[in-house]
Formats: sequence, structure tokens, C-alpha cells
Amino acid sequence: MTTPAAPAPVPASSAPGKGLSIAGVVFAFLIPLLGLILSIVALVQSRGAGQKNGLAIAGIIISIVWPIVLGILFAVLGGAALFGACAEYGPGEHLVNGVTLTCG
Repeated sequence: MTTPAAPAPVPASSAPGKGLSIAGVVFAFLIPLLGLILSIVALVQSRGAGQKNGLAIAGIIISIVWPIVLGILFAVLGGAALFGACAEYGPGEHLVNGVTLTCG
């Protein structure tokens, strides 16, 4: 009579922090602060398990760089709109929608 084999132990997650890394990258574009936090937590979990996690690093970088890129983009678009309005109205002070626009 043979004895039944014991069930094999279930291995721990093969990639700790992988799910958080994916969420971190997604949220890095949508809500950068949340993406940064999730990516840092994923990186800490991965390093605690002795593994590398490039996706978490990418999430951290995107969370930091993306708001800067958006800020520059909005500043450029705002400046272009201001120059366009000044080109339309000409030099001097103009009241546009309750806002004083000074062109010179």
C-alpha cells in the first residue's frame, strides 16, 4: 500500500510587487502622486524579495516627469493664447471677459 503524496507547497508570488507596479504605471499618468506611492511600495516589496522591478522604477520616473511635462505644455499653450490675443487686440490694455489684458 502506498501512502498518498503530500500536496506540494504553493510557492510565494513569483514576482512580488508586480501588480502594484502595473497599477503604479497606470496611475502615474492619471494621478501621479498615487502612481508614485504605488510604484515605491512595489519597488520596496520587490527589493525585499531580492528581485529587480524595472516597471516600478518606470512608474516612479513617470510619476515625477509627467506633471513637469504637463506643466510645460500648459505654460506654452497659455503663452501662445496670450500672444494670439495680443495679436488680435493690438497694443494697450484690453478688458476681455472681465480680465485686464496688457499688450505692449
